[in-house]
Formats: sequence, structure tokens, C-alpha cells
Amino acid sequence: MPEPKKLFIETLGCAMNVRDSEHMIAELNRKDSYALTEDVSQADLILINTCSVREKPVAKLFSEIGVFNKKKKPTAKIGVCGCTASHLGEEIIRRAPSVDFVLGARNVSKITEVVDTRHAVEIDTDYDESSYAFGEYRSNPFKAMVNISIGCDKGCTFCIVPATRGEEISIPSELIVQEIGKAVATGAKEVMLLGQNVNNYGRRFGTHEEEIDFTGLLQKVSRIEGLERIRFTSPHPLHMDDAFLEEFASNPKICKQIHVPLQSGSTRLLKAMKRGYTKENFLSRCAKIRALCPEAAISTDIIVGFPGESEADFEDTMAVLEEVRFEQLFSFKYSPRPMTEAALYEAQVDPLAASERLSRLQARHTEILDEIMDAQLSKTHAVYFDELKPQGKVAGRSDDGKLVFVEGSEELLGKIASVRITKTSRGALDGALL
Repeated sequence: MPEPKKLFIETLGCAMNVRDSEHMIAELNRKDSYALTEDVSQADLILINTCSVREKPVAKLFSEIGVFNKKKKPTAKIGVCGCTASHLGEEIIRRAPSVDFVLGARNVSKITEVVDTRHAVEIDTDYDESSYAFGEYRSNPFKAMVNISIGCDKGCTFCIVPATRGEEISIPSELIVQEIGKAVATGAKEVMLLGQNVNNYGRRFGTHEEEIDFTGLLQKVSRIEGLERIRFTSPHPLHMDDAFLEEFASNPKICKQIHVPLQSGSTRLLKAMKRGYTKENFLSRCAKIRALCPEAAISTDIIVGFPGESEADFEDTMAVLEEVRFEQLFSFKYSPRPMTEAALYEAQVDPLAASERLSRLQARHTEILDEIMDAQLSKTHAVYFDELKPQGKVAGRSDDGKLVFVEGSEELLGKIASVRITKTSRGALDGALL
């Protein structure tokens, strides 16, 4: 039996990119045998799965190609995949002729077609993979990531994703249930449902039509025997109706961790961003979550320095931070992206002012986070353990998403156990098994 080829894959960006990488690994292994390697010089195939949400990862791409081209074996191939592939297409090969093929974020199932075609470019954002049954591969056997939709129909003026991932299409619920069922049968107790706007699920299907929304999908998934935990990302504040929030709060299988992307606390800027809600709408949804489910951990995304942002606009964002006290904050300075409306806005914010505001936001959130984490001391959490760590530690997540370490061995993997917190820090908790 011939030795497997070696595959090096670098994944940049979001959880959907991570799942796309898993799909590519599975599809490649349908055709040939590939073993993953972390040594690029040993690889027969090098894949860079890219992100284009901000400018920095795009700039990093071409430097990475140059580094990999110097280190690789003469016979090794380089493929550029993902959102930047969708965005730049043939330009990638013009700028970096060492790249063997380009595969867009909406064309993942075509990996075996392009891998042997010199300078192939597959970037059709209208291509519909929603009913395609991908091969089986998961990087962690104890939990699964499952796409429930592809693409995005939102017209947020700062975001390039609709241009790189195409229109939003929901994946048939039976395919989703089948995929989760297979994962559970091989040891996974937790699933992460993925989509650009997961709670808009059911708006449009491809070749298959059914009457179901995200709340209905959650109910359907929760009936899978052996599945104990359901997470999802990312929902949109616009689609957080009461039925959805009541299901989130009352369904014991749904983890009490929810991402509510704010972007800005200024209603004026939210209108310029075309987010579809106001500051007051956002706060009312968070208040509803707290009322229905006081133990829920709420996280968010914030953009600082969006075109036209005044000090008063920024103070509105700070006010939301104070009121909601987010458990997790993903915050960035505005990055103009091609193919977006906001890149053409004249009132671009001075970069130094934006940096100063970002520092203030992050510093205040750090103080809030320290208070939240310090309050965990001596509390008890049900932790699902899924990863071995150095020095005899095992890591897992509490129901509300906190990272917890305990002393233990691989016998804990795949199990949910009660843990009393003995030590706190900003990023994680240490505990003792009860």
C-alpha cells in the first residue's frame, strides 16, 4: 500500500473557514490518501484557507505564499482557498505564479477537481453546495461543527462576505440531522451549528424546499439521541424574535452562551452600516435574554472607527458595553474592504483616533471581564472535556462557554463532569473534579 501524501493546511478567519478546511481534508481523502503535517517542507500539498473580512489577513496571504514557496519541495503544490480566493481569483496567480490553483469559499466540494489542474480558478459565488454530502472528517472527535447555511443576504456596508460567499441558502434539515447523527455515533456529544446568520435559517433553500425556521431546526436537532450540547454562531440581532429566545432559554440541550453582534452602539452609525436595528432594539434583545436566562453568557462584535464615527457615537458604544457587560468581546478597528459601500464613504476616521478609542474599549472590557471571571471562584460548572493539555491537564467548556482546566488524563475526554472552580484568570478557569 503506497504511503499517504502529506497535506499542510493553514486556516485563517472564522469557524466557517475551519469547517471548510475539514471538508477539504475529507474530500481530498476520498480521492487519495493524505496525512496532515505541520512541517510545510514535507508537504505534497499546501493549502492556505483565507479570510478577507479585514485587510491584514489579505496582506499576509502573499507573504505566506512567498515563505511557503521557498520552503516547499519542488514537486509540492500550493492552493489558495476561501474568501480571498473568491475575491481576488486569477489576480492571485498573476501576483504569485507559484500558486497552482485558486478555490473560492463557495466551491469547496470542487477541491479534487482543481488539485490536479495547473492554474485552475474556481470562484463561482452562485454555485450551490447546500445539498452536497461532504466526506467525513473532524479535527476533534468529541465535538462537531456543522454548516446549516451558506452565504449571506445582508447588505452591511462594511462587510465583504456577501461578495465572497454568495447569496444565503439554507441546508436541508435532514442533511443537517444526518451529519450530526454520524458525528454523535463516533463520539461527539456537542455540535456547533454554523452560518453567517444562523437564526435566519429557512429563508431560502436551493433544490429542496421545506417549511422550517431556526427555532424549528433547534427543536429537531435537540431530538437527536446521544447529543447533549448544542451551540451556534453567529445569530443576527434582527432575527432574535421571542420564540427563538424562549427556545434558547428553555431547551436544556442548548448551551447558555449566545453571540449578539453589536458592531456599534450608535443608532446613527447602525443605520449607516445597514444593520437593521437601533441601539434600543439591541438592548431590548439583551434584556430579554437576561430576563429569560440570567445565567447566559453574552458575547459581541464591535467595530471602532467606522466612517463618520464621532466621540458621541463611540460613547454610545461604551454605554452598551456598560449595560450589557459582555462576557466576550471581539473588537477591531474599521478596515475598508473592496466591494463594500463604506469603503467609499468620505468621512473616514483618523487612524490614531480610532486606535485610541479601541484601546479605551478594550481596557474597559478587560476590567469587566476580570470582575466576571473573579466571581466564578468556588462556583460549580458542568464541563464537557474535549482536549488534552500539557502537564497533566485536561480542558473543556462549561455550559456557558468558559474554558476550564482540571488535572486529569484522557479518560476524561468525551465526558461531562462537575467541576468546582479553584482559581480564576482572565482567559480561563482552573478547577477540581467533584
